[in-house]
Amino acid sequence: MDFRDDELKNFEANGALPLPDATDEGFVENDGASIHYSAYGAGPPVILLHGGLGHGGNWGYQVPALADAGHRALLIDSRGHGRSTRDSKPYSYELMASDVLAVMDRLSIAKAALLGWSDGACTSMVLGIKASHRVTGVFFFGCNMDPSGTKEVQPSLALDRCLSRHVKDYAELSATPDQFEDFLAAVGRMMKTEPNYGAAELAKITVPVTVVQSEHDEFIKQEHAEYLARTIPGAEFLLLRGVSHFAPLQRPDQFNQAVQQFLDRISAQ
Repeated sequence: MDFRDDELKNFEANGALPLPDATDEGFVENDGASIHYSAYGAGPPVILLHGGLGHGGNWGYQVPALADAGHRALLIDSRGHGRSTRDSKPYSYELMASDVLAVMDRLSIAKAALLGWSDGACTSMVLGIKASHRVTGVFFFGCNMDPSGTKEVQPSLALDRCLSRHVKDYAELSATPDQFEDFLAAVGRMMKTEPNYGAAELAKITVPVTVVQSEHDEFIKQEHAEYLARTIPGAEFLLLRGVSHFAPLQRPDQFNQAVQQFLDRISAQ
């Protein structure tokens, strides 16, 4: 498959590739929220954590590749996203990390590789810091770990198309389909103050990490991604050429190849 959607026209119109039939699907109650999960394939588990405002279905181009490669792909909708609910608690990455652990506990998953995109990457790294015994490795794509890592976002058609898709999906999937603006504001409040991890905390990470940055990322500074790779012991840095923050949707073959390299790396350790 040499599919490309660099301008996100297909994503706005159709979303990502439809997911295959799940081998397992359900909800897990945790700390005031009902967290939706779905699993595909069999083998070593890989948990895919999507970006802010999105949902697990945004990984439609990655799930078949992981299942075909002999992995069990587990999608989790972050609280308040997709089919997952939320209560009135403020969002935090630590809270969303606890949701991931609750799903892992329900499914008797002792350890898993974490594939995180944007907000999902931050949640993955929080787990790498605070629950390293449950993590075989972190694929950290398109995210900061302190406020200095973010850019001033410039308006673009691609961002407008992505937001348009998120609005449509929220209306279709959410248990509160008329509350997108409140949801957007709640996620935005978290992003203004989190994450905020210093070099000393990053230097204590013991799990394998690959820090992945897109050449044209709209949100994250490349120098920040390079700093993370230098600061986290043994971390690798990978730059994806020709793509932006939406690489898993724009050029899935290129992104999936990077994911497989990461999984090969941690399986060899």
